[in-house]
Amino acid sequence: MEQYLRIGKIVAAFGLQGELILVHELGKKSDLKGLDALFIELRPGNMMPYFPENAKGRTPEETVIKLEGINSPEAARPLVRKNVWLRDADARRLTAASAPLSLIGFMVVEGKKNIGEVLEVIEQPMQVLLRVDHQGHEAYIPLHDQTLVKIDQKARKIHVKLPDGLLDVYIGEG
Repeated sequence: MEQYLRIGKIVAAFGLQGELILVHELGKKSDLKGLDALFIELRPGNMMPYFPENAKGRTPEETVIKLEGINSPEAARPLVRKNVWLRDADARRLTAASAPLSLIGFMVVEGKKNIGEVLEVIEQPMQVLLRVDHQGHEAYIPLHDQTLVKIDQKARKIHVKLPDGLLDVYIGEG
């Protein structure tokens, strides 16, 4: 089964030809080169493929995109505030190595113990939260100066030092 990563959200219609403004987490200015399809979540769990005609990166977080078949502001408006997903391989190819989104799929490790695989990266003002699968339970690992030991890009591991009892909150005492 193909995997997808949420890379951002359509925030506005733009211009008279149905262009859209995509705010993304790719970590770099992107024209989405080589992308044959992106997927817009019209309703939760319902992603439809759309085919980019062209795209122009405006900032490291924003790209103006023109989609095939969307030719007016009226046609573009229903896509505003919708999540945008890419195939996993496309997302990894387009994401900057330094972007938090690139950490999805990494293993979070404390000492010699695997805590879980990163399923989602949630950026907040003072820290990044990693949503991981820890022993069959969803857990949130804060990533900031006090918890991050190092990120090993080659081994795809995030080494952390967690506060005592943090993981117990998620798996309970039995």
